[in-house]
Amino acid sequence: MFKNEKIFIAGRFGMVGSAIERELRQNGYTNIVGESHASVDLTNQTAVGNFFCKEKPEYVFLAAAVVGGIHANNVLPATFIYSNLQIQNNIINVCYTHGVKKLLFLASSCIYPRMAPQPISEDALLSGKLEPTNEPYAVAKIAGITMCQSYNRQYGTDFISVMPTNLYGPNDNYDTNYSHVLPGMISKIYSAKVMRKDSVTLWGSGSPMREFLYVDDLAEACVFLMNNYSSNDIINIGTGQEISIKRLAYLIKEIIQFKGSIEFDSSKPDGTPRKLLDVSKINELGWKHKTELIDGIKETYHAYISGHKKRCVI
Repeated sequence: MFKNEKIFIAGRFGMVGSAIERELRQNGYTNIVGESHASVDLTNQTAVGNFFCKEKPEYVFLAAAVVGGIHANNVLPATFIYSNLQIQNNIINVCYTHGVKKLLFLASSCIYPRMAPQPISEDALLSGKLEPTNEPYAVAKIAGITMCQSYNRQYGTDFISVMPTNLYGPNDNYDTNYSHVLPGMISKIYSAKVMRKDSVTLWGSGSPMREFLYVDDLAEACVFLMNNYSSNDIINIGTGQEISIKRLAYLIKEIIQFKGSIEFDSSKPDGTPRKLLDVSKINELGWKHKTELIDGIKETYHAYISGHKKRCVI
């Protein structure tokens, strides 16, 4: 990408989209356009087409998605599959019809089978059954990958698909009913501290193993791949490091300085037992994560309490 070429970030105001914009601007890219849901409904084909006719972007980061944790996936399965399919279909197709030079599609590590061999390499895709608690979301993302690959084969487009591991960072969703595990823990444990509770109860047994990537590291990887990778093959983005959910909870407890106890409700679902990505492919290309988990959680927590205090003032 040249510095003056027009870049569209779909989902610009979300956690991932806003991080990609920060990374681009830090590297001298200033010709950036985005949308807000109020101005452009990405599930509406006509609205998306009109937006592209007006803005004429040359590069596109597709970071817009309806996302959430286990609870959100359980109670909103139709929303997750329908909305994500609509967004993807509209943007991927319009990138072709408007001659976009390159598209980067952000999929998710949940596309991989529940019991995939660990660490999970890119060729594990479609090799087994998905995790039931997020299957509708995963199916939508798999469809997006296949769509990008199909357009590349049929039309010679340059659409790449990346698989981020579990993400966290500033501008995340901290609603405990719909958030992912790490921001949900921050919100619950911080609230327990403020309310001076003796304990806080978290979902599941605490035994699953997870990998977490700071969103600014993801953004750096996305810009790196947009400039250095063109292939129909998918590529993982992660740290190659893992931690148990229980250990994560105690780490967050320590950072927040909550004095109470952490309890786990094993009647609630755990999700996939283990999910660690094989990141050798992107590492060999020359990219590696920079932010260690403890530092990233500290940054995320500081951003969270800053936003929380602002909301309280309002």
